[in-house]
Amino acid sequence: MVYTQRLINTELPALGQCLASAYEVIELLQDKAGNKTLPNYLKPLAPGQSVEEIQNYADEIIAKSSDVVVLGTGGSSLGAQALVSLKEKRFNHNHHMPRIHFPDNLGPYTMDALLAELDLSRTHFLVISKSGNTAETLAQLMACMAAYRDLNAGQSLSEAFTIIVQPGNSTLRRLANRWRLPILDHDAEIGGRYSILSNVGLLPAALAGLDVAAVREGANSVLQDALQSKEACEVPAVLGAAAIYHTEQKNGGNINVMMPYDCRLEMFARWHQQLWAESVGKQSKGTTPVRALGPVDQHSQLQLYLDGPNDKYYTFISSDTGGAGPVIDAMLASDPSLGYMAGRTVGDLVAAEVRATIEALTNHGRPIRHLKIKELDERRLGGLIMHFILETVIGAHLYGVNAFDQPAVEEGKKLTLQYMEWGRRQL
Repeated sequence: MVYTQRLINTELPALGQCLASAYEVIELLQDKAGNKTLPNYLKPLAPGQSVEEIQNYADEIIAKSSDVVVLGTGGSSLGAQALVSLKEKRFNHNHHMPRIHFPDNLGPYTMDALLAELDLSRTHFLVISKSGNTAETLAQLMACMAAYRDLNAGQSLSEAFTIIVQPGNSTLRRLANRWRLPILDHDAEIGGRYSILSNVGLLPAALAGLDVAAVREGANSVLQDALQSKEACEVPAVLGAAAIYHTEQKNGGNINVMMPYDCRLEMFARWHQQLWAESVGKQSKGTTPVRALGPVDQHSQLQLYLDGPNDKYYTFISSDTGGAGPVIDAMLASDPSLGYMAGRTVGDLVAAEVRATIEALTNHGRPIRHLKIKELDERRLGGLIMHFILETVIGAHLYGVNAFDQPAVEEGKKLTLQYMEWGRRQL
């Protein structure tokens, strides 16, 4: 088992019809698996994207790069960041691997600072946009192309840029063709926020040194468990989606809090936040995803969770940290008030805090579920990814909305282009 899930303050009989409705998604997927028509975001390997091909391409970039800049936003970046964060390179950079940068939030000063910091002669730019028309990504691309050209006169842009974009006519593909930049196809059948297990997420992960085959294996393990299940209670994603939906419908719990107790899962919670918000939040329906990080947010949000309105559903993710990390020297902890720390590890303290936080919320009657893994590695991270993909699709089904579109977002994109054009005419 990749992980375990425990529901707290939620009785299975109370979920009733929610469970049956939630399991309809799994039954549909079981039929599709039998007919070999599973949607691409659930297939073990998307067409033309074998793990070997992804790893080989990554190795070519690694051999010549000190830095890799991933240009993309939303689903074109968050999934990759969720995977790459497993390496926690802020504190443990392997100098044989390139540093990975994600300037996913467009800002003029951020871009200036990043380009000034990089050795552009040894930097590779990975540009990701499914549509090929994302304004922020196109602006970043052209800024990086100009900076590279100015500092590497005579060098071909094709040596420093790789494009991931879906087939068809788009601005990004036209730019890539004009400047002869290598193109990898973004699967047209996979939406950006669901693309984490395709080359969109796995190529940056391979560039960071992750075992991408293990990521896929863990995801596929969770998928196969669901496809081979006989009833709703056998599928953790069904239970999770049903519990969240039931809490909102019956008790007004319209906020969905995810709180992992591991810094390496901070970006995972951000990825999930987009996944749930864009997939479920439609037609005045859905719940608001909120991310927190333990233990730090015990000191910023826990007061609200314990003593504020009971309008939330809580998801905790933790691993077995007992005995891990630095040992607290008994001599340094000789003060009587520190006796409980003497000879213990940092991991022991984190484990105690997870247990205490869940118990305190339980005592306050808060609805909770706790996902626990033995240790965080590529296989288990892949399993968590598949769990929350399935849970999100099931959640959308319960709310009666399309999990795979985001129609309201398009209005803002159109207005942005109008305002840019208006500003150009005023010059």
